[in-house]
Amino acid sequence: MPTCFASRLRRVLPRTVAGLLLAGLAWAVPAVAQAKAAFDYYLSGSAADVVLPRPSTPMTVLMGGGPDVDAAFVAMIRKAGGGDFVVLRASGADGYNAYLLAMGGLDSVETLVVRTREAAADAFVLDRVARAEAIFIAGGDQADYVEQWKGTPLHAALQAAVAAQVPVGGTSAGLAVLGQFDFAALNGTVTSDEALKDPYQRRMTLDRGFLVGAGLGGVIADAHLDTRDRMGRLLAFVARLVQDGWVGTEAARAIGVDVETALVVDDGVGTRLGVGAVYFVRPSIAPTVCQPKQPLTFRNVLVDRLSGDGGFVLDRWSARAGATTRYDLSAEAGVLLSSQPGGAIY
Repeated sequence: MPTCFASRLRRVLPRTVAGLLLAGLAWAVPAVAQAKAAFDYYLSGSAADVVLPRPSTPMTVLMGGGPDVDAAFVAMIRKAGGGDFVVLRASGADGYNAYLLAMGGLDSVETLVVRTREAAADAFVLDRVARAEAIFIAGGDQADYVEQWKGTPLHAALQAAVAAQVPVGGTSAGLAVLGQFDFAALNGTVTSDEALKDPYQRRMTLDRGFLVGAGLGGVIADAHLDTRDRMGRLLAFVARLVQDGWVGTEAARAIGVDVETALVVDDGVGTRLGVGAVYFVRPSIAPTVCQPKQPLTFRNVLVDRLSGDGGFVLDRWSARAGATTRYDLSAEAGVLLSSQPGGAIY
């Protein structure tokens, strides 16, 4: 029975009583969430569990927000081999269920809206995540994910899924928590101008140790890069990681993804899908000035822009056969400069 009402009856009533009630209610209750519950559960498709072998190689999908990229979801479904697709979020409802199920190849789509740390320890939530063939973290506010999920059994279950090579993806806020390092947004969002003016201002809240999607070691990722002009803050994030000693200059990395665009990292090779570009960022030297209440000076940051076909090999941090356009960016006393003609940042 595709309702959270059904699942909760089974959990709070004796098995025989719940069975009798559900037999009379089958298909009579719409697939909506239980009001005021610690979490909401939506099911589309079959309630029967499908057990499939895990993929032999990992996949991570970074989606840049805005309109979803159909082809990236198709790639996740194919990688998983079908089965049960679980969407996780901290707000919202079941907007992905019908959309994903209509793509074909899936037994079910389940959405779990996990709003509290209590819910992130619920046995039902953990069971659904453990049984998922693919997992996608929706958009919203990444501060909710960090504050409500980090250090909980749900956090551990997500880490176990990554280790088991379950295809994992995220969009917008969901993308933000898939790198080794995260912009946590604990004090709200920050603009590029604000971050460049003071890389230690109160909204520059960074986090580590949530998830490390396959291929994303040393990486901090950001979405909506073009439409919200986030390149400056992405450089400020990297500068902070190096300055604070979280990662060495030679290992620091960042990935920015435009809206309506996805980076599908399959067995360590990134492919761009959608209409925009993906930017692979790495420093060549440590920041010159990265201090509280001082504008950032961070020179000769290398950018590879992937805007067409071709792959990017993440462990070598290099493009295949000229697939990217390379240029340099520098923050000079808080002002972003580019080596591209006309000083184009993107």
